[in-house]
Amino acid sequence: MKKDIHPNTVECQVSCACGSSFAVLSNKPELRIDICSECHPFFTGSEKIVDAAGRIEKFKKKYSIK
Repeated sequence: MKKDIHPNTVECQVSCACGSSFAVLSNKPELRIDICSECHPFFTGSEKIVDAAGRIEKFKKKYSIK
């Protein structure tokens, strides 16, 4: 790697809105995020599957499309 062209990395403390925090390497010493793997629905198992077919039928009914 070339010298003096890469940013300096420091240990970054990441804080989530849910209260969870963890450390990573970054060029900033602190980050605040809205959602993390502790509170994201995909990782927590509270994910709801949207019925796409039902939405299409509702749209067609609303605009009288066959």
